[in-house]
Amino acid sequence: MPDSPKDIVSSLEKQGYITDDELATALFLLIRLGKPCLLEGPPGVGKTEIALALAHLLDTDLIRLQCYEGLDVNAAVYEWNYQKQLLGIKLQESEQLSLSEKEAHIFGPDYLLKRPLLQSITHPKRPVLLIDEIDRADEEFEAYLLELLSAFQISIPELGTIRATHKPFVILTSNRTRELSDALKRRCLYHWIDYPDLVKEMTIVKKRLPDIEIDLLGQVVGFVQKLRKRKLVKMPGVSETIDWAESLLALGFSQLTDEAIDQTLGCILKSIDDINLVKAGNP
Repeated sequence: MPDSPKDIVSSLEKQGYITDDELATALFLLIRLGKPCLLEGPPGVGKTEIALALAHLLDTDLIRLQCYEGLDVNAAVYEWNYQKQLLGIKLQESEQLSLSEKEAHIFGPDYLLKRPLLQSITHPKRPVLLIDEIDRADEEFEAYLLELLSAFQISIPELGTIRATHKPFVILTSNRTRELSDALKRRCLYHWIDYPDLVKEMTIVKKRLPDIEIDLLGQVVGFVQKLRKRKLVKMPGVSETIDWAESLLALGFSQLTDEAIDQTLGCILKSIDDINLVKAGNP
């Protein structure tokens, strides 16, 4: 376990993840206080990777729940293995068991399919639970999370209440496509992750691509920084910057020429409107 936020900064840097004191402090408090941490920010700034890095730092498993519209209990928490239950009922037909005994058997743990939330509270050691893009789930599911984040327990009608054997380290991420409820926010620490400045983004790319020449690195990051000041449909994130730089190296470019830009714009811009806008006049 890290002894201070500075330990987290240095440990994450060894993994290639560049962070700052504020984020490191939020992660340190997550570990020490056991409170969930809500990370908000634009797409592509490394919110999801923080959970991966934290699991590696703590030498534990990462359990990920990817949220989406229509996410329900069956996909997020648990469901019964109906095929196995039907087989179990068939096998019991010749046995002299009461109805209650048969029900107790087919609604036992052997027939339960654990989904990410239930996996996280029954894991043999404290895992990192990543609830990714919680803003994509609907408000009904968000409300369901409150029991988990408050008491770290899950109620299953057929089995009763299952309490956490080891309280997971919980990270929630949001791209802020909708406002989350105050009830959810009150249960979490909070940190906003924005696009990095020029120096920090160069450091991040250099850490991932140590062989990149400093001239090309500065040109690539400077170009992306200017792109973010324009009114684009989809703003390029840090992940796109890294992908672009890696693609330029793979193609043998040592300078960011007009040819290089025209050939590789699809690495950083994911909309034809944005591509046409940039081609019409470079930033």
